[in-house]
Amino acid sequence: MSAGIARGLDPDVLLTPEEVAARTEAAREFIEFFGALIARRRAQPQDDLISALAAVEAAGDRLTAHEMLATLVVLVVAGHETTVNLVGNGVLALLRNPGQFALLRDNPDLAAPAVDELLRYDAPSQLTTRVATREIELSGHTFVPGDGVMVMFGSANRDPHAFDEPDRLDLTRYTDRNGVNRHMSFGLGLHYCIGAPLVRLEMEIALRALAGRAPTVELLADPPAYRPNLVVRGMAELPVRFTG
Repeated sequence: MSAGIARGLDPDVLLTPEEVAARTEAAREFIEFFGALIARRRAQPQDDLISALAAVEAAGDRLTAHEMLATLVVLVVAGHETTVNLVGNGVLALLRNPGQFALLRDNPDLAAPAVDELLRYDAPSQLTTRVATREIELSGHTFVPGDGVMVMFGSANRDPHAFDEPDRLDLTRYTDRNGVNRHMSFGLGLHYCIGAPLVRLEMEIALRALAGRAPTVELLADPPAYRPNLVVRGMAELPVRFTG
């Protein structure tokens, strides 16, 4: 279901009728699933997020039923799609840069700063949209209130004015954050990714497991096939072989 929603994040003009229909069906299935789950949690609350959201919604003035459903769909789609694609993109980057992969194996504690470098190097979310709230000039263009703005995370993360050798994977880049610009993959400000700590933890665990999993990991297809999507960057599959 999440794949159908993720593909549907692209503008409709880029989608086939079948993809639009798949997005609609995925949304219907999500609403049906979460609607039933919310009802069960209202009847029998548990110590979990959905029960907490149901209690907030029941208060009547803080979260509507529609907002609650939308929040849960976003949590699942964003949390699943971004993490899966970050792991896939990160593994591909390491296999294409064997020296960095060897560095990680020799220094497992690099896993934490490596997460941020992999987020910068090949972000699972490439862009988002915003609306200008005030007039501002940027690179010779004046935005006025109401203008749509497309924020390109992938481009910002490879900006040579912001990062030294931006096209080079360097797992040590974020070991000392002094003087190192943060990447844009989690966004900024009010809409900063609420799941950032969880994503970092999950990816760090994955990197530590990968580093100690096998002496050799072989990439079986390069370049791999990517799913067609402007917003979400991820592969349809990443065939590898573990040996040793």
